Amino acid sequence: MLFTSIEFFVFLPIVFTLYWLLRRQLRWQNLLVVAASYVFYGWWDWRFLLLIAFTSACSYFSGLIITSGHWRKTALWGNIIINLAILGLFKYYDFFAVEFARLFGLSADSVTLNLILPVGI
Repeated sequence: MLFTSIEFFVFLPIVFTLYWLLRRQLRWQNLLVVAASYVFYGWWDWRFLLLIAFTSACSYFSGLIITSGHWRKTALWGNIIINLAILGLFKYYDFFAVEFARLFGLSADSVTLNLILPVGI
């Protein structure tokens, strides 16, 4: 869904109105924002919903661990490493694979994954 599409001009007022109607219920507002984010993200390609669900779950559970007081630094750094690894895989893997293949005289097609870059990365 592009910001300039008809779908977005229908989607935004609906989400805004629901958010405004839930103005006194913070928990429901947060749930609405998460659900609307998943709909918006999945509109382009539903297969990336697993990726955003995984990163959301990792961030949520690391947040729970951080607020519990135990293993705070481990949870923080674990979540940072997981998110940077996902970024590196989708955004930089093919670039570095092609460059290393050229360096060693290999075919670039044999080492690339041809991953589509998800929205927001």
